Amino acid sequence: MRDEKISCVVVDNHTIKSEFLNRAVKVDCYLNNTLGNYDNLNLLLVNDGQDLVTMKFEDILDGLYEAGEIAPLMVVSMHCSADRKNEYGTAQMVDYKGRGAKAALYNQFVFEELLPFIRQTYSVTSFKDKSFAGFSLGGLCALDIVWNYPFEFSKVGVFSGSLWWRDKDQLDPLFNEETDRIMHRQIREGDYYPWLRFFFEVGTLDETADRNNNGVIDSIDDTLALVTELHSKGYHKEEIQFLQIADGRHDVATWAKAFPAFLKWGWKK
Repeated sequence: MRDEKISCVVVDNHTIKSEFLNRAVKVDCYLNNTLGNYDNLNLLLVNDGQDLVTMKFEDILDGLYEAGEIAPLMVVSMHCSADRKNEYGTAQMVDYKGRGAKAALYNQFVFEELLPFIRQTYSVTSFKDKSFAGFSLGGLCALDIVWNYPFEFSKVGVFSGSLWWRDKDQLDPLFNEETDRIMHRQIREGDYYPWLRFFFEVGTLDETADRNNNGVIDSIDDTLALVTELHSKGYHKEEIQFLQIADGRHDVATWAKAFPAFLKWGWKK
C-alpha cells in the first residue's frame, strides 16, 4: 500500500473586520509548514482570493515546492466583496462611470489592517520583500498599489488585467486611448523605480472586443501598450515578463495555468 502524500502547504483561514471597508474580509494564508517561523520571508498578496480556492492553489504551490522550483514564501489572499468594482480600481481616480470609489479605502485596509494583522498573527517583524498580484480588475488594483507604493513592494503580477480602465467613455468623440487610460497615464507621469519587476498574463481569447479595429483584442493591446510605457520609463526586457497564452480565456482555469510561471519567475529557487 502506497503512503499518501503529505502536503507541505497548510491554509489558514481568517476573517478581518475592516473599519475602512465596513465589512468582514475573508483572508487565506498559504504557508509552508516545514518552516520553523515566518519571519524575513517573501510575502505575496493576492486579490480575489476566492479564485485561488477555485483553482486549488495549495496543490499548485505544493507541487512547486516538492519539485524544488521555488523558494518558500507566504501567500496571503483576500476574498473580494459584492462591491468589488468599487473596492478595486485606481485609488487616485475613479473611472468614467465612477467605479473604484472605495479603492483608496482598500489601500488603507491593506496597509493599516491586513499587514499589521499578518505580522501580529505570525510573529513577523519584517518581510524579505513584498509583492502583489491579482486577476482582471484585481490585477489592475494590484498594479496601482505597487506603482503608488514602490518602496513597499518589489514585484507585481497582473493576470488578464483591466488595463482598459479609463476616465472617459470610449464612445465619447473626445476619447483618446493614448491619454485616457488611467493606469497608462500613471506610468507615463510617474517616476522610475529600478527595483520593480512586472509580470503580465493575457489569453488570446481573453475577450473579443477590438476598440481600434487593428485586429488585436483590447486586453492584449492594452497590456502591450502598458509594457511600452514601462519601457519608455526606463524598464528593460529582463524586468518585464509578458506571457500570452494561446486560447487562454478570462477565467480561473487560464489563470491557474499561468500562475506557476509567475511563481517561478518571481521566486525561482
